[in-house]
Amino acid sequence: MDDLDRKLLARLRANAREPAVALAKALSVSRGTVQNRIARMQADGVIQGFTVRTRPDVEANRIRAIMTIAIEGERSRAVVRALQGLPEVTAIHTTNGRWDLIAELDCGALGEFSRTLDQIRTIDGIASTETSLLLASV
Repeated sequence: MDDLDRKLLARLRANAREPAVALAKALSVSRGTVQNRIARMQADGVIQGFTVRTRPDVEANRIRAIMTIAIEGERSRAVVRALQGLPEVTAIHTTNGRWDLIAELDCGALGEFSRTLDQIRTIDGIASTETSLLLASV
């Protein structure tokens, strides 16, 4: 990846629906260059998909949280696979320090949140967890 790829990705992160013509104009390259680079990044797995972001207040009653996770031994891959199978886990990040993983959770109600925490805590290979609710986004 070069600087043009990084600039293109930044624009796509801001608005994945921005037309190729507008991207090309903003980056001072041809439409074909933009389309070819997007196609190459998709084929290489750099771009894995496109999504929709909503304002945090659109679904104000949802329960969102960050869970930090410590893993026993060398079980990271198995734990990550198990977490990826839970629809309430919206993102997983590796980290250093006391915790091995950070999982972002998004649940519809307290009951669902409680069940999700129980499911995660019983995944084989998880030594301990700590969860913090996200109260507001600024």
